[in-house]
Amino acid sequence: MHDYRYTQIEQLDERIAQTRALLEDPEMAEMATAEIAQLEEEKAQLEESIRASEPEEESYDDRNVILEVQGAAGGDEAKLWGDELLRMYTRYAARLGYKVELLDEMVIKISGHNAFGIFKYEAGVHRVQRIPLTEKKGRVHTSTATISVLPELEDFDFHINPEDIEFEAFRGGGHGGQNVNKVSSAVRLKYIPTGTVVVCRTERSQLQNREIAMELLRAKVWEAELAKRTEEVGSLKSTQVGRGMRAEKIRTYNFPQDRLTDHRIGKSWHNLPVLMDGALDDVTQTLQTEEIHEATDEE
Repeated sequence: MHDYRYTQIEQLDERIAQTRALLEDPEMAEMATAEIAQLEEEKAQLEESIRASEPEEESYDDRNVILEVQGAAGGDEAKLWGDELLRMYTRYAARLGYKVELLDEMVIKISGHNAFGIFKYEAGVHRVQRIPLTEKKGRVHTSTATISVLPELEDFDFHINPEDIEFEAFRGGGHGGQNVNKVSSAVRLKYIPTGTVVVCRTERSQLQNREIAMELLRAKVWEAELAKRTEEVGSLKSTQVGRGMRAEKIRTYNFPQDRLTDHRIGKSWHNLPVLMDGALDDVTQTLQTEEIHEATDEE
């Protein structure tokens, strides 16, 4: 439901703009100044009323995690980098005793206590600097991959009207063997209002794939809706990553210098082979205690 106070604020802005035009008239300037001050005060009171009535943000830290990796800039090397990041997170989850399920290509679900609370800090762009195996001149290449981290939601957490979903079944490959190529077990769902599309083809059963696809769709639509609401309130924090949002470059993995740097807190770790094998405990614990700043492109 739309809050009537936003409409009142828009009307006040229009009146303020109209009244400012009177400031150019010497005979009306004093009256216009007083009226603008009054209108600004009314606007400030409405804005404060909205802030005071905003419910406390619900914590999703104890939810399971849907983690998706996408190769970004860098072509084939970016795809390889994405594969390595997915392996890193799978091994890290195993170290924590969590259950890992493959939902679709490059998409996993991590289940366990405080899973989202731990993995939410990984959302954003991860940059790698290294010499690819195919590089014959020894030049260092830069590639990136984007990590999306979303909490697993139930229908009562965030309901999607079934009438807003476009469903399609098709044949697809997966770990189900030849069966998945003979029947239309793969599923594609589209959320019509936003155009959000998810695909799932990992299971033999169309029903199972549809259930998994709904999990993915619900999480992605929730993410977009949360960003929209937060922007309307005007209080989007630099700690977007805490909500599982995508952010700009948050981390660089420099292999020639054997260094991982998190740009949000300006801290580095060494011994990349061990870190890439899933030993991220110190990185995560530091991120949980340090103040997270908005990621920038500064090295």
